[in-house]
Amino acid sequence: MNHPHPLPPPIRHGGNLLAAARRYGRDPADWLDLSTGINPDGYPVPPLPADCWQRLPQDDDGLAQVAARAYGAPQALPVAGSQAAIRTLPALLPPGRVGIAALGYSEYAPAFAAAGHRVVPLDEAAFSRATLADGLDHLVVVNPNNPTGRLVPRERLLRWHAALAARGGTLLVDEAFADASAADDDGVSLAADSDRAGLIVLRSLGKFYGLAGVRCGFVLARPDLLQTLAERLGHWTVSGPARAVARLALCDTDWQAATRARLRLASARLDALLRAHGLAPVSLPLFAWVPHADAAGLHQALAHAGVWTRLFDAPASSMASQDATGDFIGDSTCPPSLRLGLPPDRETCWQRLADALATTLPL
Repeated sequence: MNHPHPLPPPIRHGGNLLAAARRYGRDPADWLDLSTGINPDGYPVPPLPADCWQRLPQDDDGLAQVAARAYGAPQALPVAGSQAAIRTLPALLPPGRVGIAALGYSEYAPAFAAAGHRVVPLDEAAFSRATLADGLDHLVVVNPNNPTGRLVPRERLLRWHAALAARGGTLLVDEAFADASAADDDGVSLAADSDRAGLIVLRSLGKFYGLAGVRCGFVLARPDLLQTLAERLGHWTVSGPARAVARLALCDTDWQAATRARLRLASARLDALLRAHGLAPVSLPLFAWVPHADAAGLHQALAHAGVWTRLFDAPASSMASQDATGDFIGDSTCPPSLRLGLPPDRETCWQRLADALATTLPL
């Protein structure tokens, strides 16, 4: 069967440690799992009150207000992780041409395609263009991007938003890594602007807080869109225990400040370790992205040493698409690469990574 547009590539994620254990015949407990960008030393969850397990989740428990205050947003809607929003929001937007990074979080393209949108894959160079929004109906920007670390300045984001909104389009900004990065410190976040028509901002507890398992995220947008989304998702989308943990973590500003400082030091250490072995990483507080001509070979060698990484081996050109003028967007500017998350804050873990690199890439 011929398709009028290229099909999105298969959805792949890090964190698939059990699959790695089966493939390489190594017990899951005998791995250093660096395959995600999740904080390996996340928020210390205390014992929770019994009623959060026994009662139905209470949508009026104040979590929405806590999240809005924490992110500096006018309003917020708790959802079952960003994933719930990513899968639902495209159907709430008028079908059209949606620009999505060719090398980035892989859930967006299939979600928009399934809702009847035409996905226009974008290479990393496209995000430096002030006119990127021209010819698009919607635009998705993961900021900072996973895995390349690309950070789009606030002024450029707002120009794209204005161009899209003027014709009824939408800018969706995924700030999953903003809590740990310079995005908040440098005023890049658009959370405070999320009451503008045609602007949606996503935040998550999974990465910085290391709470991916609770499945709790937030949509920041205008009240009418949040109401429509809430009705589409239905009641009790975020569990009672998850809501309790989220309120604690979002209010713990002392832990947040100490964690940002610790992550900056750990990121610098990982960057130095990788460079000492001849690699050229792009480093963010929670992970390092390592373009490498033989990324697949490096990934496999580290796996044999019990270190699991995330491999990005599909060239951007495989998702190339033509814009309205016939010009191609997505010209294979992104090489094969690896993403390495931070090791847990234990010397044995850092030493294991150092030993694996020394075996794989001798000094």
